[in-house]
Amino acid sequence: MTRTLNDQHEETYQQFKDLVNMQPQELADWLETDESKSVGYVRDGEDESVGHQSGESIVQIKRTNKADLTDQQIEHMNKVCHYIKRHTAQRPEGDIAETDWCYSLKNWGHDPTK
Repeated sequence: MTRTLNDQHEETYQQFKDLVNMQPQELADWLETDESKSVGYVRDGEDESVGHQSGESIVQIKRTNKADLTDQQIEHMNKVCHYIKRHTAQRPEGDIAETDWCYSLKNWGHDPTK
């Protein structure tokens, strides 16, 4: 059975598609870098940042057919959209290419240098 998204989920899907500008393999490769692993909030008892974990989920979401997305994936897509919007609004001045701000956004699938 093919799933169709309700209006709210469709809006989330479209925002996610617009905001997450890294391709799945590009993001997967980025997540392997020291820069990716050097930024973000790490919860007590964990060894990986929230953003890095999010990036891994985003890779899976981007590799999932739209009709096969789960409610949990759509919920995460919504979280990603909110994070990217909030974080891009805090853009620092100057060259952002090698900043923690840029690295953090890339962990969430958005490369602000594009």
